[in-house]
Amino acid sequence: MSGPIHLPPLALYIHIPWCIRKCPYCDFNSHAASQELPESAYVQALLADLAQDLNYVQKRPLGSIFFGGGTPSLFSAQALEQILQAVQQLIPFTDDIEITLEANPGTFEQEKFKAFRKIGINRLSIGMQSFQDEKLIALGRVHNGAEALQAADMARQAGFDNFNLDLMHGLPQQSVEDALYDLQRAIAQKPTHISWYQLTMEPNTVFWSKPPLLPEDEILWDIQEAGQALLAEHGYQQYEISAYAQPQKQAKHNLNYWQFGDFLGIGAGAHAKLTLPNGQIKRLWKTRQPKDYLNATHSYLAGESWLSPQELPFEFLMNALRLTEGVASHSFTERTGLPLSTLAKARAIAEQKQLLNTDPTRLQASAKGHLFLNDLLQIFLE
Repeated sequence: MSGPIHLPPLALYIHIPWCIRKCPYCDFNSHAASQELPESAYVQALLADLAQDLNYVQKRPLGSIFFGGGTPSLFSAQALEQILQAVQQLIPFTDDIEITLEANPGTFEQEKFKAFRKIGINRLSIGMQSFQDEKLIALGRVHNGAEALQAADMARQAGFDNFNLDLMHGLPQQSVEDALYDLQRAIAQKPTHISWYQLTMEPNTVFWSKPPLLPEDEILWDIQEAGQALLAEHGYQQYEISAYAQPQKQAKHNLNYWQFGDFLGIGAGAHAKLTLPNGQIKRLWKTRQPKDYLNATHSYLAGESWLSPQELPFEFLMNALRLTEGVASHSFTERTGLPLSTLAKARAIAEQKQLLNTDPTRLQASAKGHLFLNDLLQIFLE
């Protein structure tokens, strides 16, 4: 290790694993909900889980909280308020903390938006995926296009002036025109942030075993180029591979991930990345199955691993190089404890191949590097 350790900013991820229905493309730890959710028992488990991780806080305030899933908006506002109040009693919040809740379009959830805003949630991430009924049916979504169109208005009426719309492209039998139609509908909702990413076939999903007919590579490329141009035209700056934001509206929580900040993770299957005062960095993950998580008696921890000095450069860059602007070079030493010279040999090769920009003050993928990010990262593994 080299130099004094600067503990990075701290965030909290809270996983609520239930959905109305499991989507065929989804590889997250999500489970179809029964008639009645074990809401109260799960809240108690979350808080007990957090209590076991408090030694990792090291007097740092929380800069962001993210309720993910699953569909965390299935929980009542009262349950989420109980969680937030208990968390704040244990860990202070920064004055400008971002508290995000994932939600879906649909009358049932939109009726709860006002209550969510009232308890201190100040950002929504709404899972649209598409505005076209036939595409939503193909994706197994439980809402329709009309409900998707209403969601942003409902969010605004509830007092949310900061919200993300989640949108997919490369959908089954999607044309360039289809993809741009979806993007235009999303932009018309005037969200502060748009996550626009390609549908991929992931192992352990229905689509993996029964793949739908997806667009050919040439069409995918045309969709990507046309979509990025449209987003830029309407003031959405691409700051990460699939994240586009209006000025000053980047997702703080996700930026913390990509800048190799620390995050606590509570809930079934949640992951955490944490820096210790001696500079060692560990990852840990929680019991995955909700039933087992709820029945845990002594510990919610399923496993942990230490990041070795040999692993750290790749781990750091795998996140940082996703950002369009990269990161300041000095942040590598601040976040890993390793001297910048650790990267020198691989960095020279990446620059020679024009995959990394040559500015010595930044670690930043070139335009070509973003297109071939896996190739760029491979250099730092060799």
